[in-house]
Amino acid sequence: MKRNKIHSKKALQIRMVIAVLVCVAAAAVLTFYPKDQEEKVQTEQEEPTTPPVRSTGQAQLVPAPVENPDEEVYSFLQGPKSWKKRLPWSGKWGVTHMDGSSFGAFGCGLCCVANLYSTLTPYKASPVDAYEWAKDSTKYGGGCAISWTQIGHTLKRSGLPAELWNKPKNYPMFQDQVKEAAGCIVLVCSYNDDSYWKNTPGHYVTIFHYNEEDDTVFLCDSGDPGHNRSRIKLRTIYKALKTESDHQYLTVGAYDENGDQWKNTKLSGKFVLEEAYQ
Repeated sequence: MKRNKIHSKKALQIRMVIAVLVCVAAAAVLTFYPKDQEEKVQTEQEEPTTPPVRSTGQAQLVPAPVENPDEEVYSFLQGPKSWKKRLPWSGKWGVTHMDGSSFGAFGCGLCCVANLYSTLTPYKASPVDAYEWAKDSTKYGGGCAISWTQIGHTLKRSGLPAELWNKPKNYPMFQDQVKEAAGCIVLVCSYNDDSYWKNTPGHYVTIFHYNEEDDTVFLCDSGDPGHNRSRIKLRTIYKALKTESDHQYLTVGAYDENGDQWKNTKLSGKFVLEEAYQ
């Protein structure tokens, strides 16, 4: 019994010595391991890690400066005065007789066809080309103004879906149709409104690029160099639409190359045109 007590006493002393040594070691660690370093390590461990960004292998594209789309529009002139002055967009067709009549007197609708085709497709055509193509692709006999139906058929066979419309009773409807169209042909008449067109019983013009900010469109007027290539209030056109006609305007949708039976690549005739448009 006495021997067991002595053994227990020694074991207790050994445990106490071990405990003292552990405390001394802990104190030494705290002394040589700065507190701020400890906090730093702890903070680094607690902060969430951001997953690495994987490269897609694609270059970051910087958007190119937006150019003025109006500058890419074709806007042919039809009359003899423009050709005699050699104005830009004029052509010898203005002083040429075709099938017995002066093109300058009836060619506004064919200039519109040439404008739309050259602007909205990868191909191009002059008013002379449009004249010949209309004769080949429709019942248009030449030597006179082309009808609405013949314009529509000519455009459809050129890959440009066209729809004919009558003047809506409310302006917003007309506004929405023009806004959604790739381009339009409108028939204006000074008898309906003479605030812009004077002495004009009936005249086809082309319009592009509706702007919501100022409610304007880009006007291509083959009969008036002063009007040609200018921006005009769409409401002015709406008021001048010729109501004494089967239709007042035509809208054109997106180009369909598979539906283009023409694919004209060369501008025919003599004309004044910047090289970029030829």
